[in-house]
Amino acid sequence: RRVSCLRGVNTLTGFALAVEIGDWNRFTGNTIGSFVGLVPSEFSSGSSRAQGPITKTGNTHVRRLLVEAAWHHKPRYHVGAVMRSRWDRASAAARARGDEGNRRLHGRWVGFLERRKRPVTANVAVARELAGWCWSLAVMDD
Repeated sequence: RRVSCLRGVNTLTGFALAVEIGDWNRFTGNTIGSFVGLVPSEFSSGSSRAQGPITKTGNTHVRRLLVEAAWHHKPRYHVGAVMRSRWDRASAAARARGDEGNRRLHGRWVGFLERRKRPVTANVAVARELAGWCWSLAVMDD
């Protein structure tokens, strides 16, 4: 219920994330992205550092769920009836954290679009951050 306070994560997606990830406490907000393969690969030698495409290592199902959910953060953010009904089933702290996450993720989309980033690339970046927001909601105390 807490994870479904984010846009794009309904009951089925939240359940699938919980089943696939298992114990959320074994991760941090930074390491959850690498678990699902949403972090950029890196080619380093000496003082040069070049980042490449995402690694795609880790759990494919969770990565696909997060990428699909990230597309929901692109349109203008407003709290509709469906989101309010999800928030009613969660605690006040989860509701506030979910609203903060929704605003942040939409803001990231806006920033990427202003910088003329490719939408697919921007979506993967938002999906990586969405993984961190899901983690923070999953491990929070009620």
